[in-house]
Amino acid sequence: MNINHRPNLDTKRVCEIYSEKDGVPVTYVCTSAIGGQAQAMDIFYRETPHPDFGNRYFGLFLYRNTHFLADGAIMITNADKIEDAEFGMIEGPTGWEYSQHRHDYRNVEGSGCAIDGGRAYFKRVGDLSVPMKMMAVVDGKFEEKQNG
Repeated sequence: MNINHRPNLDTKRVCEIYSEKDGVPVTYVCTSAIGGQAQAMDIFYRETPHPDFGNRYFGLFLYRNTHFLADGAIMITNADKIEDAEFGMIEGPTGWEYSQHRHDYRNVEGSGCAIDGGRAYFKRVGDLSVPMKMMAVVDGKFEEKQNG
């Protein structure tokens, strides 16, 4: 299943750096807010919990509008809650598409449909015959959520 992502950072390079630093494989998962936030982060996964912090997912995001750090400083945070999030996705001509955050209204070119809401809510507009799925992240990979 092809899922189209729009990362903020060079995810391949991040995976290389953290895999070498931590001594375990690190993979890119998605670019998303975890809840109702209006900013997405690139989320990465490691199979084993971090030895100091205990998390398996971490998010990297650009920190903006602060007096303490330079505008655009890269911050890291625990992102384990991504496994509790739902991803409403619609099928586009090149794969499945998702909204990254609350204010990410995404027009899916060639589908006649748009998606909005990130993890805060799921809204699609336009051609409602375009296939949709509810997905979740499990062990670093997307899986289709089963009804019930």
